[in-house]
Amino acid sequence: MGNYISQLFGKTTSDGGLELHRERLEGSPEVVDLTLEPDLEPEKVDVVRRAIGDSVPALDSPTPLEKMAPFHNEALEWTKRRDGRLHESGFEDFSELFTPLTDKDEREVNTLLYGSGHSNEIIVMHVPSNTEITKEKLECLRPRGWLNDELTCGIAGYDYQSVRRWTTFKKLGYGLTECEKIFIPIHRDVHWCLAIINMKDKTFQYLDSLGGLGHDVLNVLARYIRDELKDKSNIEIDTCSWVVKASDCLPLQHNGWDCGMFMLKYIDFHSRGLEPFFSQEHMMYFRKRTAKEILRLRAD
Repeated sequence: MGNYISQLFGKTTSDGGLELHRERLEGSPEVVDLTLEPDLEPEKVDVVRRAIGDSVPALDSPTPLEKMAPFHNEALEWTKRRDGRLHESGFEDFSELFTPLTDKDEREVNTLLYGSGHSNEIIVMHVPSNTEITKEKLECLRPRGWLNDELTCGIAGYDYQSVRRWTTFKKLGYGLTECEKIFIPIHRDVHWCLAIINMKDKTFQYLDSLGGLGHDVLNVLARYIRDELKDKSNIEIDTCSWVVKASDCLPLQHNGWDCGMFMLKYIDFHSRGLEPFFSQEHMMYFRKRTAKEILRLRAD
């Protein structure tokens, strides 16, 4: 699913958040100061509250230290109030979202990320998708690493045929009409974002750790889901009545390399029926946790 927009557009789309990202890649002292390393003070929590069409505030005015401690409790209560499905799902133990790695896990992950070995060594194989995970691919989970995109080239303009084969029943084992939510990673030149098509609620959502709104992406996805359902299920839908859902409380990145990790965690939280309530300070932990989950071929 991660190549959809790159293939549908055939070229990179423009976005205001991406310009901010490029500026941060020029090696400014601010980026260095905000880097999360084990021996540095954790990042301050930064959350953007906005509606579609609102301006996005600059990433300044970090949260005071005295306000950091209760942040997760407040975010949890906010999530429970906003989404009654949490109670229906019986999801109660939020601590599992931030469970520390065991000493054994830490040793295995550190050996994997920093140990010797050939870059082409296959560490693990995901048989259902015939995907080989090599040491080189996993090393992108090191601090400051950019998540691997492995994008393929598309052609100019909207082109449903270029992605049509990706969602056949033979390949997936199910149809998109059976999905409640469809998560689509978006790669915009040097920046990862996420789009969500909620089939149950008939909504579109765009999550960008730099605060972009992504209206162009959502317009393409509206056209895509119409073509997809018509092609695979002979169902015609009118997405004009679908709602663009605002991300009321979205954690933002503070550097130029964690966008991919933010995107993955947006998926993780939303797949559990939760609004994201993490922050920049968790990125080092999430990188190691992701490496562990890949090794185990199981998302905790």
